[in-house]
Amino acid sequence: MVDFKDANDVIARLKRENSELSGMVLATGVILTQLLQSNCKRELNPQAAASRIMASAREAIQGFASATDVDSVMKARALEAVQQYEDQIKSVLAV
Repeated sequence: MVDFKDANDVIARLKRENSELSGMVLATGVILTQLLQSNCKRELNPQAAASRIMASAREAIQGFASATDVDSVMKARALEAVQQYEDQIKSVLAV
């Protein structure tokens, strides 16, 4: 027989852990974006610098995914995140 109290406790714990991890991801993303924007602003061609950084990130994700057994959803989300960061970073850089 299923013990619903234990299942509910596990679900509550997993929800809390998921929220904590989401908070860490958010903070990491904000810090990373700020850092990359600051670095790119120092370049003669900040848009091109951002493009180079993101191209390297995409290559690294592809390489990691090829070398390991990465879930296709994880790989797709990682590549989507790179695009989101690129769009966000470039939106504040001089053209």
